[in-house]
Amino acid sequence: MAGSPKLSIEKDQVSQVEKAQDDYDFGGESQLPPPPILTEEEERRLYRKIDIRLMPILCLMYLFSFLDRGNIGNARLQGLEKQLNLVGNQFNIALPYCIFECPANLVLKKFRPSLWLPGITVVWGIIMTLMGLVKTYPQLVGVRVCLGVAEAGLFPGVSYYLTLWYPRSHLQYRIGLFFGAATLAGAFSGLLAYGISFMSGTRGLLGWSWIFILEGIATVGVGILAFFYLVDFPVTANFLTPEERAYIVWKKSKCRYSRDLKSKARCLKPIRFAMTLEYDNSSVGEEEHFEVKHIIQAVTDWQVWLHILIYMSLIAPLYGITLFLPTIISNFGTFSTAESQLLTVPPYVFASKFFDFEIRRTTRYELISSSFFLLPPTPFPFSPSLHQSIVLIMLLATVLLFFAYFSDKIHMRSPFVYTALLMCLVGFSINISDVAPGVKYFGTFLVVGGSYAGFPGVVAWLGNNLCGQYKRAVGMALHIGIGNFSGAIASNVYRTKDKPRFVVGHGIELMFVGIGLICVPIAVLSYRRINAKREVLLQEMKEQGKVYSPAELRAMGDRAPDFRYIL
Repeated sequence: MAGSPKLSIEKDQVSQVEKAQDDYDFGGESQLPPPPILTEEEERRLYRKIDIRLMPILCLMYLFSFLDRGNIGNARLQGLEKQLNLVGNQFNIALPYCIFECPANLVLKKFRPSLWLPGITVVWGIIMTLMGLVKTYPQLVGVRVCLGVAEAGLFPGVSYYLTLWYPRSHLQYRIGLFFGAATLAGAFSGLLAYGISFMSGTRGLLGWSWIFILEGIATVGVGILAFFYLVDFPVTANFLTPEERAYIVWKKSKCRYSRDLKSKARCLKPIRFAMTLEYDNSSVGEEEHFEVKHIIQAVTDWQVWLHILIYMSLIAPLYGITLFLPTIISNFGTFSTAESQLLTVPPYVFASKFFDFEIRRTTRYELISSSFFLLPPTPFPFSPSLHQSIVLIMLLATVLLFFAYFSDKIHMRSPFVYTALLMCLVGFSINISDVAPGVKYFGTFLVVGGSYAGFPGVVAWLGNNLCGQYKRAVGMALHIGIGNFSGAIASNVYRTKDKPRFVVGHGIELMFVGIGLICVPIAVLSYRRINAKREVLLQEMKEQGKVYSPAELRAMGDRAPDFRYIL
């Protein structure tokens, strides 16, 4: 790909191997050559090459996903509600996203990511285009349901897809980049819709119709482009050399490395049992064929359900505070309407509205819009200057990537997830208290910042600790799909009769946060105990000369004696 950093790996750099072919396990990919020796700089260049190939198109697909999900708010400003005679909360159709995420991940694994992800992008782009032609509310609901079915596979699908390419120590940063790039959707969709609104009356269609039609056509174009850029798995990546593919697969297989402090080169030594934690142990081999037992393994795994609770503890605060931020700020008591609208910008951009991907709820009290911020219905939405927008986006990206980078750096998720939950705890506690408006405003920053920055860690944590491709696909889809129901709850807990302090709403959010604060230590202690037991077991097996074959270890997945859970 043009502009990609070049990485030349000569055959004489390839590490020496033992004669026994079985000693090397590349996730079942025996056609690969032995993995090469790479310096740290060469490894960074290799992953940068993968980043440049995969991340831009994935981020672009996610950006248009947010545009297409949220543009119904912009369309309402352009006459959708009036023309279709919509009233009340008739936009609340979250169910399709939650239900179809799990089967979508199974289909992705069955029909190849390079076909499935671009395919659903093209499909929902067509559906979005057709939404511009609806004439009645039932037609709108039908099309929105179809949109939910089509888009449901993108978020869990990409989250799973990234686990196929990146080792556990690299994953959260990429998920952070994936979420962070979608900032553009929140920052500029309102401006885009405003520009499109000038087409109102063209071909007999109002402005809201053109918003759907033009953004839908653009989405189809992105989907077609993705067909040419996405590749399935490292072992089939034609933009990598065979040696590069071998290294990527080895990096995620059951091997360890030792460091030569003089040459700073990594010497790869294949072993069946690693006695240290210096390995990834999440094989990406494609030899795994679908069996019903993979679904059963995911559904019955205790960590999936524990992580669902942790996911809920962050997604509920995020939904609640971002959906009702204008209402909450307007009831601080000392701000005019214009000031309240202006004050929604910094904390809302901080949260970026990126996670409002399942629920769209519009009532007479608030408008869910995919513009730069949330605003009550006004003829001309407030728009910050370009300079302000850039500064706020940089602030958001800094917090998100700070969490993601250092989480990968120390190979731990729980400290950052717990810190995010504590930020939400303090923020909601401030807002439920009878304190000065300025203090409450500071609390909203803590809530939206904590829930947003902690979210990639929650997703990456479970993905790191599930082994086996189908089990991981099902487990991550369950994690996201079921967890999103807490967002449905959060979208209905801020009632007008509870203003100005919204004790019920903030109290329910604190309940979710409390659940997370309890579940995270339980997960950490459980993982520590299991890891310690496996260390003892491996030592006993070594003394007894007991050996499992690579195929047997892959079949065990994350229950294998040499698998270590990330804390």
